[in-house]
Amino acid sequence: MQDKPQPRRRPGLTIGRVFGVPVHVNLSMVLLAVLVTVMYGEFVRRQLELSQLTGYAIGFGFVVCLLGSVLLHELGHALTARHYGIGVRGITLELLGGYTEMDRDAPSPRVDLLVSLAGPAVSAVLGVAAVAATLALPDGTLVNQLAFQLAVSNVIVAVFNILPGLPLDGGRALRAAVWAVSRDRHLGTEVAGWVGRAVAVGTLLLVALLTWVGVLAPLGLALMLLVAFTLWQGAGQSIRVARISRRFPLIDLTRLARPVFLVATGTPLAEAQRRGTEAGQPDATLGIADSTGRLVALVDRVAAAAVPADRRPWVTVDTVARALDRVPRLLVGLTGEEVIREVQTHPGAQYLVVSGEDVVGVLHVADLAQLLEPKRKMGT
Repeated sequence: MQDKPQPRRRPGLTIGRVFGVPVHVNLSMVLLAVLVTVMYGEFVRRQLELSQLTGYAIGFGFVVCLLGSVLLHELGHALTARHYGIGVRGITLELLGGYTEMDRDAPSPRVDLLVSLAGPAVSAVLGVAAVAATLALPDGTLVNQLAFQLAVSNVIVAVFNILPGLPLDGGRALRAAVWAVSRDRHLGTEVAGWVGRAVAVGTLLLVALLTWVGVLAPLGLALMLLVAFTLWQGAGQSIRVARISRRFPLIDLTRLARPVFLVATGTPLAEAQRRGTEAGQPDATLGIADSTGRLVALVDRVAAAAVPADRRPWVTVDTVARALDRVPRLLVGLTGEEVIREVQTHPGAQYLVVSGEDVVGVLHVADLAQLLEPKRKMGT
């Protein structure tokens, strides 16, 4: 699953749909699949005295089963979310498992808790079934080995995911609990994020211990370090998301929108900027008007700033402008959360703020970012 606000991740290669949910595979998962195929294939080949080709075929079969287990884990999240009316954008399988991307947050702590625990519950059921199969099958056989590996994989996934720290599923469950008690979702996210950082540190300490006693292979060491780094990064992102979300009520498009200073089409860029400064509107957005005085385009601040100062007298505003129909629009009455959702759906540097047919001004995404993270240095 994924917290917001943040840009949508690149999903990778789409391999199909399951119950109407798009399923993607990240290239990092392909890399892991190759490594597991080779390593597990070699292990099985030595254990059962098989040919190398047969061993690799079995290793590949194990990878398919493992991916299937991860997919079922994520489907647990996805189908539970959909049951409670939360749209699911897709499931992506990647290096350290997978994630389910949803189009909005859970509406209540109870729903958040149920959606969070659905994935580990699926993994636990698969793990128990695989343990039962391992005990029932003859020792030393291929199917016994596969069942054992699937049992270990699913039990580890289930247990590790219920650890109470974001971005793990147990962290989302902790968030739901804090949310229910405090009535503050953002506080729940922040608490679970800090606990997630503690889990990341604990993982590092476990890595150090296992390395010291000499039971951790080089690949296992690399993977566990990657897990710890990913946990720390995800926990930090969750804390940041909570702090940003607290400031959503401060988003007032009428106040944030910069005024539009109109100049005629064909006006040199330097002249347009000089007129804006003389009119006392140096921070206004330059707009281009046609012969009737109607606004038809906006000057792109980034493109205008990229023009060298000595070239600006010879470059017209039209050269660094975007036609009005290519600029995303935001309605004045949108709430802070709705503004963020629109910005995520239609990424851009400028947004035309309108009230009906009237242009109120222009929102610069840098101004919005500065409002949400005042201590963070922003570019212009």
